[in-house]
Order: sequence, then structure tokens, then C-alpha cells
Amino acid sequence: MYLTSQYASPVGELTLCSQEDRLAGLWLKDQKYFGASIAGEMVPGESPVLAQAREWLDRYFAGKQPDPDELPLAPAGTPFRQTVWRLLLQIPSGQVMTYGQLAWRTAEALGRPSMSAQAVGSAAGHNPISIIIPCHRLLGADGSLTGYAGGLERKLWLLRHEGADL
Repeated sequence: MYLTSQYASPVGELTLCSQEDRLAGLWLKDQKYFGASIAGEMVPGESPVLAQAREWLDRYFAGKQPDPDELPLAPAGTPFRQTVWRLLLQIPSGQVMTYGQLAWRTAEALGRPSMSAQAVGSAAGHNPISIIIPCHRLLGADGSLTGYAGGLERKLWLLRHEGADL
């Protein structure tokens, strides 16, 4: 069973989800793939990790740069998606990377000669822990805002909030 709670943020209502003592999800309202990685029943409730995630979000939205490593994250996904999500966590707050750059890093991490930017984009789009695993820091090859499951207006807000040079 998964416990969920709500968080009122400047980008709209967020749903947080925990399983035992780990954060399994954080979705924006109406986000594409909302809850898709959860293999069980989600019920309203409270847990220490949900409180910890809300405190992390409080600091983030207050303009601080909390470290995602402070939270016990447990996003469910394939090994490929897990690799992409781990690499997303390496993009510092206020910085951006193109899907192509992330594809190159993913290929390197997997010991492959190359990787499709589209495959990496799909993995980023299925990220079940938005904001904390910062898929919003990805841009198109020409620096354009593309592909955010939570909506481009929210992506732009998050990047501006972090002080990214767009």
C-alpha cells in the first residue's frame, strides 16, 4: 500500500506518495503518467518520508537548493529509466542540459557507443518524482523548452525559479 498526501506549491497542487520509508512519487496536478509507476493501491495518509519531502519542498520553493540525496527516493522503473533518472539528479539547480547531452551521458553510463535522445526523453517523461528528480532541467538541442509531462508553463516557472540562464 502507498500513502499519499497533497502539497500546495507555486506551480499547483502536488501529490506525494510513499511506500514504507521511501518516496515513490511526486506528481503535479494533471501530470502525464500520474501514478503510472505505482503498482498498488494509493490511499491518503501520512508518513515520516512524506513530511520530510514537504519540508524539502518548502526549502526549494523558498529559493534554497536542497540536495535530493537528503531524501530516500525509490522511483519504480526499468533499469534504463533508473539510469536516466540517476543522471538527471546530477544536473545542478539552475543549470540545464539538452536531451542530446543526457543521451550521450546515458550511453557512456551504459557502456554503449550511442543513445537516442528520444529514448532518454521518454525516460525523463516517465519520471515519477518530479521536481526532486529534475527532469525540468532538460532542453531541446536548440535550447528550446520542450517535453515536460507537467506542462511547459510549469517547466519555465521552475527553471526561472532556479535562476537558469535561458
